[in-house]
Amino acid sequence: MDVSQYLEIFIDETKEHLQSLNTQILELEQNPENMDTINEVFRAAHSLKGMAGTMGYKRMQNLTHDMENVFSEVRNGHIKVNASMIDCLFQCLDALDDYLNKIQESGDEGTNENEMLIKDLNAMLNGSAGKVEDKKTETKAAEAVTDSSKEKWKDISLGEAEKHVMSEAAKQGKNIIGLTVYVQESCILKAARAFLVFKALEDLGEIIVSNPSAQDIEDEKFDKDFSIIMVADCDAKKAIAAAGYVSEIQEVVGSVMTPPVYEETVEEVKEENVQAEAVQAAQDAPTAKKAAPSTTAAEKKGKPVVNRTVRVDIEKLDVLMNLVSELIIAKNSLVSATNAEGAVNVGVNEHIEYLESVTTNLHESVMKVRMVPIESVVNKFPRMIRDLQKKLGKKMELYMSGEETELDRTVVDEIGDPLMHLLRNSADHGLESAAVRKERGKPEVGSIFLNAYQEGNNVVIEVRDDGNGIDVDAVRRKAIERGTITEEQAESMSEKEIIDLLFLPSFSTAKQVSDVSGRGVGLDVVRSKIESLSGEVEVKSKLGVGSTWIIRLPLTLAIIQALMVVVGGEKYAISLGSIQTIEDISPSDIKFVQSKEVITLRGNVIPLVRLNKVLGIESTKKEDENLIAVIVKKGDKQAGLIIDELMGQQEIVIKSLGKYINKSKEISGATILGDGEVALILDTNALL
Repeated sequence: MDVSQYLEIFIDETKEHLQSLNTQILELEQNPENMDTINEVFRAAHSLKGMAGTMGYKRMQNLTHDMENVFSEVRNGHIKVNASMIDCLFQCLDALDDYLNKIQESGDEGTNENEMLIKDLNAMLNGSAGKVEDKKTETKAAEAVTDSSKEKWKDISLGEAEKHVMSEAAKQGKNIIGLTVYVQESCILKAARAFLVFKALEDLGEIIVSNPSAQDIEDEKFDKDFSIIMVADCDAKKAIAAAGYVSEIQEVVGSVMTPPVYEETVEEVKEENVQAEAVQAAQDAPTAKKAAPSTTAAEKKGKPVVNRTVRVDIEKLDVLMNLVSELIIAKNSLVSATNAEGAVNVGVNEHIEYLESVTTNLHESVMKVRMVPIESVVNKFPRMIRDLQKKLGKKMELYMSGEETELDRTVVDEIGDPLMHLLRNSADHGLESAAVRKERGKPEVGSIFLNAYQEGNNVVIEVRDDGNGIDVDAVRRKAIERGTITEEQAESMSEKEIIDLLFLPSFSTAKQVSDVSGRGVGLDVVRSKIESLSGEVEVKSKLGVGSTWIIRLPLTLAIIQALMVVVGGEKYAISLGSIQTIEDISPSDIKFVQSKEVITLRGNVIPLVRLNKVLGIESTKKEDENLIAVIVKKGDKQAGLIIDELMGQQEIVIKSLGKYINKSKEISGATILGDGEVALILDTNALL
């Protein structure tokens, strides 16, 4: 069986199960007696074992099988959850994660048998009281099934239709085979196993009837066995082997039947009706395979609820997004062409308005499809903090909120590493040791907070700790010592500017280099990664109280609402998300602070940025004319961008300038306007 087509689904689902196991085992560490959690861990390990076995990953299957066995004993009350078991289980999860990484890279799980882990798991099993006795009971139960078996397929009552089909098959030299299939006592998803048995047998022949009915089997309305009568070219041995090959099937008994007596009538119509019923009966029997998978998800009475989610490759969404982008450009061209004509055609304008409405709705729908909760990224952090707690010998607790906050899938995939580094930073540099915290009157257990929330068109993620905070004087001394700044510069720099030095490449104040952080790499990578996603990162810190690292990211990267402006005869776009207000200012309003132009606006001193000077083009404005200032904001900072002319608001598609044009930090991309002209998009974060 070629399973390569299922590889992507296997990888996705294995990731979900591993994350679930991480979360559940952390929960179990806090509450070892929680039976709901124990059952969840058992089910996840059981599912992983089945998936790995189906895909042919034997090593992965063996490890999860032993994990499942341990939890089977925990469920039965034969083993108690303890600290060494939790440590061993986390090592197992790391090993499974390693298998998964190898499978992702090469399609193969590698050669690591993880013998030590399997040995540890088996030691837990062998040490459990009542284990041997339990095994004996299981064996006796299995023997009882075989001994007491009356070949239940013989009890199936056959209608005239079934008898007719079977006698016809016998005339053609086919075998009529009766089978009774016994499912293991511990099997959770009986309908799924029945579905696999039906599928295996249908490859050999045609199922005529089953007991219970196909519908009841589909709805899991059967105990531990079901019976089947089928017609096939093969013998009973082959059919028994095919059904028995399905995992969690304890035993299959069966043999070739004698064809039932079917009395033909001379009435033509009656015979036709019987044949029609027979065809219907033959079609009805295998229906268990059609819907069985949907019933396995939950044991519900009545009609099963079908899973309504679909996994879509992100590349397919990118293609769809690109088509939406082209549609918006086409709409802008149509608007531009209509305005250029000068003629007011009401009909055309109505069509354009309708097109605008459709493209906006289509864009929003595609964006919603691309949006995923950041939960998928942050879920792995509680386990990481637990490991750091042991490694660093500090007591700490992670509190998370806003995991349901949604972001573009491409952004979510990229923010894992920056967040991980900031959390490691808080654990290693931020939090003090328990002794120091006690001295300072703080709780011995340090707190790290990870909060996410939406703010306008941005998502804000904060990493906060109640640790030592950043020692600004230490950073200043280190910067002078390394020649990053001079002593004169250091004196005139604000506290915030000093803290910003931490984001320079290879800048670290750690006195000791650890494998957690302090290697002098990290914060510069964090900033460059966040800025490559059109986001920003800033720090707020108070010595002795703690630090807060704030990441702001745009909700979407592809299509934005922008203000179109003109500078020196050239068109530029500024994202509306960063604009506060637009001000008309007189040349006399401009003042100078440290030789730089500023204006006072509603009590705030705001520096001015003349875009024509930044962009190296000549302004079309005269010196005595009033100026237009677009007030933009980045965190707490504000600035006024001086432009020549306002064009208006427009929905624009961001097109990348490519890797060759990445020298100009002030330009974040380009867009194609309605008349086919290219306008550059200004990066207000970089300008600020």
